Amino acid sequence: MAPTSAIPTFYYVLFGIYEPLLTLTGFIGAIASPQKTHDNQAPWPSGGPPGELPLATLVTVLQLAHVCALIGVVNAFVLHACARHLAFAPALQEKIVRALLTPLLVGDVLHVGVTLWALGESRWDVRSWSPMLWMTLLLGLSLLVPRAMWHLGIWRYVDKRDRQEKGEKGGPNKTK
Repeated sequence: MAPTSAIPTFYYVLFGIYEPLLTLTGFIGAIASPQKTHDNQAPWPSGGPPGELPLATLVTVLQLAHVCALIGVVNAFVLHACARHLAFAPALQEKIVRALLTPLLVGDVLHVGVTLWALGESRWDVRSWSPMLWMTLLLGLSLLVPRAMWHLGIWRYVDKRDRQEKGEKGGPNKTK
C-alpha cells in the first residue's frame, strides 16, 4: 500500500522532534558554557585557545546557537501544522514540506562542507578532532541523510507516484 502522508511518523519524529531537541540542546549548551562551545569547535595549535573570549566572539557564538535553535523550532511548528491541518491533502503537504526541507538539505551539505573546508589541513588529522567536532559532523549527517531520503521519496507519499486518481493532474490542489 502506498504511503498517505508526505510526513509519516519516521520523518515527523526525526525533523519535528529530534532536530528541534538537538538544536535547543546545543543552544542551552552554548548559553551554559560559551567558552567551551567555542574552544571545542576545532583543534587548536600548540598554544591552545585564548584565555577569555573577546566580546564579539561571545556574541557570535550565542547568536549562531540561537539561529540553530530557531531553525529547529521552526521545523517543529511547520511540520506539526502540516501534519495536523493538511492530512487531507498529501499533495499540498508534500509541497510545503519540500519548501521547508530543501533549503535545510542545502544547509546540511554546506554545513558539512564548510566545516571540513574551514578546518584546513586539520581536516585530515581526525585524531586531533574534539568530541564536539565529531559530534557536529555526525549529527549533521544524521539529518542530511534522512533529508536526502525524503527528497528521493523513500518511505513517504509522493504525489506523482502515489496519487489515487491517475488521470488527475496535481491532485485536488492544483497549486504549484
